[in-house]
Amino acid sequence: MSKNYAAVSRSIVDAVGGASNVAAVTHCMTRLRFVLNDDTLVDAVRLKAIGGVLGVVRSENQCQVIIGNTVSQAYAEVLKLLPEGAVAQQPAPEKNKITLKRIGAGILDALIGTMSPLIPAIIGGSMVKLLAMILDMTGVFGKGSSTLIILNVIGDGAFFFLPVMVAASAAVKFKTNMSLAIAIAGVLVHPAFIDLMAKAAQGQQVEFMGIPVTAVKYTYTVIPALFMTWLLSYIERWVDRITPAVTKNFLKPMLIVLISAPIAILLIGPLGIWIGSGISALVYTIHSYLGWLSVAIMGGLWPLLVMTGMHRVFTPTIIQTIAETGKEGMVMPSEIGANLSLGGSSLAVAWRTKNPELRQTALAAAASAIVAGISEPALYGVAIRLKRPLIAALISGFVCGGVAGIAGLASHSMASPGLFTSVQFFDPANPMTIVWVFGVMILAVVLSFILTLLLGFEDIPVTEDAESEKAKSAPALSV
Repeated sequence: MSKNYAAVSRSIVDAVGGASNVAAVTHCMTRLRFVLNDDTLVDAVRLKAIGGVLGVVRSENQCQVIIGNTVSQAYAEVLKLLPEGAVAQQPAPEKNKITLKRIGAGILDALIGTMSPLIPAIIGGSMVKLLAMILDMTGVFGKGSSTLIILNVIGDGAFFFLPVMVAASAAVKFKTNMSLAIAIAGVLVHPAFIDLMAKAAQGQQVEFMGIPVTAVKYTYTVIPALFMTWLLSYIERWVDRITPAVTKNFLKPMLIVLISAPIAILLIGPLGIWIGSGISALVYTIHSYLGWLSVAIMGGLWPLLVMTGMHRVFTPTIIQTIAETGKEGMVMPSEIGANLSLGGSSLAVAWRTKNPELRQTALAAAASAIVAGISEPALYGVAIRLKRPLIAALISGFVCGGVAGIAGLASHSMASPGLFTSVQFFDPANPMTIVWVFGVMILAVVLSFILTLLLGFEDIPVTEDAESEKAKSAPALSV
């Protein structure tokens, strides 16, 4: 298909109401994420009909356009169409009646919106750490080698300074000063503060202005920095109102830091840790009661969670669990079957369809899901589009999740499970994990392939597809 990203991006911007309707835009691994001034101006039918758009997810004033693996090229072209500053600015929130539903939706939106831009760095760091583990296991470098130490430091960078990254991303989300948010989060990972917290954990009394400081380790954490930056957005506005204009250049930032940092250390930080630990405890308490069944259920539900963007909610829990225990044995193993099942279903569609266009899309989507673990092209470009392949993938994901749970597979890092990233499930102390991982992957592809052929699907006729392509004003993106 054509790679005229400029034309396709122009069609997308027009369909969401034009450049003037876009308050902010960013992207994750497969989606363009638009924040709109007026959601009613979106032409959903026209948007979904654009070649290369795999799906659309809408939530209040947000519109997520699923593009696939070429999203970065489309994003670059979208930026050229928007007024300068549209990326950094977001509209003021509407003053609607506060309800539990709106509060819950706001929390999820803040968490997902903050974490999505950080996923590439987290995955990159995870893969470097896995590389270091493999080199250590194979004896390429000796124990304690400086090369291995440096590789581990490179891989750990995104996790050790995760609070700083979260603060920077959240500052964009909450429309507050990014440099101040980073400075305050930096306090939590400052070597002197880390050393002080280590002493407090050993029983030494640590206090600030006579107030006891709770011993907390903030590296690898998400919730404290997220809460802190949200609070900072209010503190900044309050300090701006009370400081005289002539002193704003020096007094305003000083007061913001002096107020925000102690609150983060004394209240928000410990509270965030407790909340994060509570969520992790709840998830893995369910896992401890249901065992392999919880992994099976998660494997069956995972594509549906991806459809709504809810899968990002588990990111902080996964990171914290790996940091505390060295592995994660519920969410990540379930993704093996879920991702590769979507790939297997896409392969079956490519095998059975008589539509060359659909075959090309299905083959590309299958390769993305199976090899790289990026399942959204298969989910939106094939499974949802044809419906029955989605059912086959959900059934296969449930079965394969159960097998992964019975095998006790656990991930030692965080990268979307696929052929290239399967090493994250290898346990050096248990070589059989290698057999189990590849067994689950093969089962997922084969089972979903067979189920898709058995359930069948309504093929897209070549003639109708050709006519629809002619009706589209913009050329299609390569996915």
